[in-house]
Amino acid sequence: MKTMLNVALPKGRLGEKVYAMFEKAGYPCPSIKEVNRKLIFENEECGVRYFWVKPSDVAIYVERGAADIGVAGKDILLEYEPDIYELLDMKFGKCRMAVAAKKDFRDDTSRTLRVATKFSNIARQYYLSKGRDIDIIHLNGSIEIAPILGLSDVIVDIVETGTTLKENDLEVFDTIVPISARFIANKSSYKFKSEAIDALVSDLEKLVED
Repeated sequence: MKTMLNVALPKGRLGEKVYAMFEKAGYPCPSIKEVNRKLIFENEECGVRYFWVKPSDVAIYVERGAADIGVAGKDILLEYEPDIYELLDMKFGKCRMAVAAKKDFRDDTSRTLRVATKFSNIARQYYLSKGRDIDIIHLNGSIEIAPILGLSDVIVDIVETGTTLKENDLEVFDTIVPISARFIANKSSYKFKSEAIDALVSDLEKLVED
C-alpha cells in the first residue's frame, strides 16, 4: 500500500499555487477543485491527503505532526521558529521583510527606537544583532498607520511591491531578509516516510523556477 502523506496547504492564492505545483508534479486530487466547504481531500492512489489551513498555522500542523509536510512562508518560520525540517525553497510568494518609516526619518540613537510590527521575534533578533535598544509595539493589522500617527518611529513588515508604503508616504530603509514559500516536513514523519517525502521533493524540485 502506498505511503499516505498528509499535506497542510495554506488557504488562499499561495495555497492554490502550491496545489497546482503538486498536481503538476504528479500528486493530483481532483476533488479539491470542486466548489464546496470541505477542508480535507484525499487521493489514495497518489498517496496524498490535502487539507486547507490558515497560512500562519501550516507550521504548527507540521511541527505537531497533524501534517507530515506543508508549505509555509519563510516569514512564519523565522517568526515562530518551529522545530521542523525545511527541505526546499519553492521560489515563489517572493517578497521581503523590511524596515520602513516616514521619508524624513532619522534614527536618534540616544533614545529607544519604537518599532511597530506583527513580527516581534524577527524585529527583536534584527535589532539585537545591531545592538539597538528598541520598544516593540505588537500590532495585528494596518502597520503602516503607526508611524503616521506617531505611535512608532519605524515598522517591520513584509513588503511586496512597496505600493502601500508609497501611498502612505513611507519608504524602505533596510531589508532584513528575503521571503519566499518553503516546503517543510515534520521531523518524525521524515524519519518514517523519508522515501515518499524525498520522492515528492525531488519531483517538485524539477518544477522550481529560479
